[in-house]
Amino acid sequence: MPASAKYIGGGTGTLALDDAVFGESFHGPLVHEAVRAELAAQRRGTASTKTRAEVAMTGAKAWRQKGTGRARVGALSTPNRTGGGVAFGPKPRGYTVKVNRKARRRALRAALTVHAERGSIAGIDASTFDAPSTKSAAAAIGSLDGEGSVLVVLTDGEETCVKSFRNLRDVSVMHADDVGVADVIGHARLVLSEAALARLTEKAASK
Repeated sequence: MPASAKYIGGGTGTLALDDAVFGESFHGPLVHEAVRAELAAQRRGTASTKTRAEVAMTGAKAWRQKGTGRARVGALSTPNRTGGGVAFGPKPRGYTVKVNRKARRRALRAALTVHAERGSIAGIDASTFDAPSTKSAAAAIGSLDGEGSVLVVLTDGEETCVKSFRNLRDVSVMHADDVGVADVIGHARLVLSEAALARLTEKAASK
């Protein structure tokens, strides 16, 4: 496994990868659990339907009991009637799945290690972007090895770099504090600034 990642976009040297973070053995069920918890946390859970007891519906009979030649009718609020309540419909709820902090950190290390082993991590020198330049960002992504979606991880003080990459197709830009296991494992390639790598390493380190 490489202990460093090359720079793209005009940067020189290599980006050192901490083996304590990028050398974690992969544990599929743990990563799956962390991804499931993160995706579930993004669900709003605000869908709501009314039951037959909650719909605004008259209590009067649809027609008289006898003499019409039709079957006797019950309440108009039943689910099988137009305007009636919904049977077994969704109600507001939370989708939170609890995952222990140590497990989350280990899953993040495992996801980062997958990229390190594949050689799909590269560095970006945010200081080279004096002004926003989508053209320069596209050239940097074009020099990146491999194919597929790209996750660019940056941190505070790198706004010009954010503006340069955020309009590119199949490129996601995130702050290092907001990156989760689902984000790392869901992209084919990673691009990190030095400051973002330090923050991500600190976030994923075992404690």
